[in-house]
Amino acid sequence: MNTVLAAEDVVKSFGAFTALHGVSFSLERGKTLGVVGESGSGKSTLGRIVMRLLSPDSGRVWLGGEDLLALGRSQLRAARRRIQLVPQDPRNALNPTMTVRQNLYFQLRAQNVPRKTWASTVERLLDQVSLPPDYLHAFPHELSGGQAQRVAISRAIANNPDVLVCDEAVSALDKSVQAQVLNTFADLQASTGVAMFFISHDLAVVEHISDDVLVLNRGRTVESGATRDVLADPQDAYTRDLLTARHLAAPS
Repeated sequence: MNTVLAAEDVVKSFGAFTALHGVSFSLERGKTLGVVGESGSGKSTLGRIVMRLLSPDSGRVWLGGEDLLALGRSQLRAARRRIQLVPQDPRNALNPTMTVRQNLYFQLRAQNVPRKTWASTVERLLDQVSLPPDYLHAFPHELSGGQAQRVAISRAIANNPDVLVCDEAVSALDKSVQAQVLNTFADLQASTGVAMFFISHDLAVVEHISDDVLVLNRGRTVESGATRDVLADPQDAYTRDLLTARHLAAPS
């Protein structure tokens, strides 16, 4: 196995509330782990921990072969280039006073990419997410939701990360645009081998894109394994409820 991200027995509390109760997972290169659960399940807390935006109370997290929780400041800065976030609301994540080109240049500068390559790099990045170079001149408010999310994806892949953490990355989009953006993720994964830690409350989205699934309920793992196997024969009542909700939400 070529594991790029893993966690073991992660626990996180906020005062008297325990958000995560000993959660473990592993994610291989070129694969997608869907992390699914309702609001309050702990999935976004787990995402912030694997990006080192939060520290767990206990447990371990590895990025590649490195203990992510033991890294010093300079080591962590380098590690964060290998794990990038695709946010839920790209318009708020992009600087509204900058064009798409300027937003991407800012990312390249932050990651110490040589300046002489910036112009060609940003055109290549947009091409990877199926946007023509004309959009480099646009401001975020001039983009549709799907276009803005594609720009956010292009920014996240600017330095060829090992892992994308996608936190409800398509939940703000309508169904037809969701499908387009999910296909963009799949194409990127096929061409680059990037792994994806895909957080969603929508089991239909997770089913569409994920190789493996981790089902969280109130901070506990209630089900995990290959997506096809888990959804074909769910062992926990909570997973069965999510499946029922998916079928009820589906158009007739």
